[in-house]
Amino acid sequence: MSDKNQQIQELIEHNDVLENYFRNTIIPQLFVDGELKLQKFTPPAMKQFSLSPSDIGRPINDIKDNFRFPSIAENIQQVIDSNEILEKEIQTTDLRWYQMNIIPYIKMKDNKTDGVIITFVEITMRIKDLKAQEKLIADHEILLDTISHDIKNPLTNLVMAIELFKGVSPNDEKKFNSLLKIVESALTKMQKLITELTEVRKDEHKYKAEEELLNFEHILEDVRLTLSDNIIASHAIISSEINISEITFSRRKLRTIIYNLINNAIKFKATERQPQIVVTTNKEDDFIVISVKDNGIGIDESKLDAIFSKYYRLQNAIEGSGIGLYLVKEIVSNAGGKILVKSQPGKGTEFQVYLKTV
Repeated sequence: MSDKNQQIQELIEHNDVLENYFRNTIIPQLFVDGELKLQKFTPPAMKQFSLSPSDIGRPINDIKDNFRFPSIAENIQQVIDSNEILEKEIQTTDLRWYQMNIIPYIKMKDNKTDGVIITFVEITMRIKDLKAQEKLIADHEILLDTISHDIKNPLTNLVMAIELFKGVSPNDEKKFNSLLKIVESALTKMQKLITELTEVRKDEHKYKAEEELLNFEHILEDVRLTLSDNIIASHAIISSEINISEITFSRRKLRTIIYNLINNAIKFKATERQPQIVVTTNKEDDFIVISVKDNGIGIDESKLDAIFSKYYRLQNAIEGSGIGLYLVKEIVSNAGGKILVKSQPGKGTEFQVYLKTV
């Protein structure tokens, strides 16, 4: 067999292997060449994105609407130019969520990128879990802080009062002391319950509070997904300028910070204009600065300190417990950082969170 025929045979065999792989994989995958034309796709991709054999050879721009992700062509080109993998979470036309990985396809002959392989891993249940988790954490925090604030202090006062009653000599001392013991026992049990609940909270969240190296874009995307219903209902536009991506912090705590700030920006939107929220990250001395800026109703200068008090609520607040910003400040302060706020009534508000770098 001549060298040319051998090369042709090897090419056919390699193509058969690739075809067999694409035909049998259970993951939606696409192969887009260097000219941004669709060359291959797996059966799951055909089903998921309503593709047909006639789409082979078509420019990806012609079918980008199938993916409900308008910048897919730009992202493919970015991977071809940079030769680096790109990861994103996207929502498809049937409202499912996928982790999309765009991987450069490198020609071994000249070591150049000649297209991309795009894989889609469904994460719909993960998104639902994130929403449920955020609600659970919020409800848990509110419940426990309410118990501590509304019950623990009055109980402490009652215990002190009972101590004073012990020195009193009532007419029916035997009955009085018997009732006193019952009340005292009940109060002791309630105080014990509050203590146990508080300790349970600490234990349950202990494993989630460990610091780790985080990608800020992923945290922001998690918050977007958690608040997706609010974002859609308010028609809010959230844009970002991420100059610092890597942050060492507790995943749960960072999500709580971003969640509360963006949720407040949506909640206190101005009725006469579409909500515009801009999230940025920058480095300033030994701090990573996270800014969340909105064009909402703004806050009066006289209230800028009070908004961080526990249970404080603005007069025009229509929902919420009033502990969101208090929790944010506690998390930031305990981590050695600080939070600043600038606002103009009627124009908007900007929160700046300073987190210490490791």
